[in-house]
Amino acid sequence: MITITVKWDVKPEYADDFMELTREFTEATRAEPGCLWFDWSRSVDNPNEYVLVEAFRDGEAGGLHVNSEHFRTAMATQGQYAASRPKIISYEIDQDGWNELGEIQM
Repeated sequence: MITITVKWDVKPEYADDFMELTREFTEATRAEPGCLWFDWSRSVDNPNEYVLVEAFRDGEAGGLHVNSEHFRTAMATQGQYAASRPKIISYEIDQDGWNELGEIQM
């Protein structure tokens, strides 16, 4: 699977509405057959920072995502909400979902 984490520094005037401003893109991506998850979180330390954690079944699914109309539209329009260029970590790993955290005492 391909996992991607994107950190967004959102302009303060858009921070409270950012989830609504990205809702159509989020819903369209979650509806893709190869999307495993597409989850946003807001920082508890910085109210203008959002983190997107997403995963796709494989490279083919990731390719379909970045070549989709909703991705092209989002990339053409969502930059207006960013205070700086979003930062990304992307990697491919040999698993198909979340693993359990073995170190925690239960």
